[in-house]
Amino acid sequence: MRLSIIPVLLLALLPSGIPVIPTVRAASPFDEHFTSKTMRVDYFHTGRTGHEVVSLDEVVSDGPWAGSRTKLVDETNLGAYLFAVVDPDTQRVLYSRGFGSIYGEWETTPEAKLNYRTFHESLRFPWPKETVQVVLKRRQADSTFREIWSTLVDPNSRFVNPADRAPAGKVSSLIDNGSPSEKVDLLLIAEGYTAAEMPKFRADAARLTAKMFATEPFKKRMKDFNVRLLELPSLESGVHQPRTNQPRRTATGVQYNIFDSERYALTMDNKAFRDVASSAPYEFVEILMNEEQYGGGGIFNDQATTSVDTAFAEYVFVHEFGHHFAALADEYYTSDVAYETGVVDRPEPWEPNITALKDPAKLKWRDLVEAGTALPTPWSKEEYEKHSYGIQQRRRALRASGAPESEMNALFREQQTWETKHLSTMPTSGKVGAFEGAGYEQKGLYRPEADCIMFTRDEVGFCRVCSRAIERIVDMYSRP
Repeated sequence: MRLSIIPVLLLALLPSGIPVIPTVRAASPFDEHFTSKTMRVDYFHTGRTGHEVVSLDEVVSDGPWAGSRTKLVDETNLGAYLFAVVDPDTQRVLYSRGFGSIYGEWETTPEAKLNYRTFHESLRFPWPKETVQVVLKRRQADSTFREIWSTLVDPNSRFVNPADRAPAGKVSSLIDNGSPSEKVDLLLIAEGYTAAEMPKFRADAARLTAKMFATEPFKKRMKDFNVRLLELPSLESGVHQPRTNQPRRTATGVQYNIFDSERYALTMDNKAFRDVASSAPYEFVEILMNEEQYGGGGIFNDQATTSVDTAFAEYVFVHEFGHHFAALADEYYTSDVAYETGVVDRPEPWEPNITALKDPAKLKWRDLVEAGTALPTPWSKEEYEKHSYGIQQRRRALRASGAPESEMNALFREQQTWETKHLSTMPTSGKVGAFEGAGYEQKGLYRPEADCIMFTRDEVGFCRVCSRAIERIVDMYSRP
């Protein structure tokens, strides 16, 4: 005879004899919809100016989920692109993140008007328990997002690969402040270091992160970060440098000369980069290039790079991480860039630290501007430009002549000394306002303060607007 087992609910009694019914805690939105793994949707992004096509590559596991389990929906309104993971039955957004992309940057170059190119990209989010719709959107001129692609992903489909990759190299912890789900998780990857140079990589990583955490607001938020190291030995020192005929094949494929800019360094091999990065829990990545030549790059929610042996490596590391981490725009405008400038009637930028100042009363950092501060804010612009353009001319001559990096460093130090004095002794120095000249544009774009680490190499740190933007992202990944 089969006995049925009937569950018994035991009720506690209040002194009055009234039973107390125990409460059952509802599952969190994360636990309801996701597991502790990371899903990675890889796709191809193809197009040219005015024509954009996205096609699926593959869906794979990308290691353990390191992101927040509470801040699932992105409310920052940052990024040229936005992706959302949607419940197809209810159309509820379960997860979303804004981001930038190499494709989006390439579209602003002259080449994009002439040729088609394809870039490989990835979307990372917690592994869903049920089928989800992944929607990719692009920001329009009016700052709204428009869907450009979507696909249904069934985590139990035979076309989805749930297997994890073996670690590509040795992973170690440089800073450990707690659970990945409650901290900002930064992964530093060795690029262009031989096996014998791994002690140098560890020392370089410690030196550069020490500089970042000596810079506010990272200094006061250090306890909100974990930093891990990934050692990927190369056959020889250095990374690929097309302009100097120094060919290299490295683990993530980082190289100089992106968009034919001698100092711009990124990896265009997204699949290789993501595969090796999956060796450790991460949300943000900076690749350390074992190089002396000045260079680096940073794209919001994508990647950052820096050369470790330039005299300004610490500055480059922190500056590029500002792009990658908090979507900060470049505030300088006198250096040579690959992007088209002089755009007429430019829309309001989405980056938090530059503005087109269409309406001063609606300035995005208006609450930080003291009463009586003029908008636009006057500064010694002409004198600054005269000096800066002269420096750029000498810089191009040094590169063309193949001068040693020590001469370039000396030029940068000369520039730094002059700019520090000039930008700190104006009547409006230290004030928050709207200073014309930013985002590669001499006119029509404005930055928050006369000086900032996003504007010059001066030892001034982040301005108040940039600092606030950084703390907002720290909160997004580290707060329960």
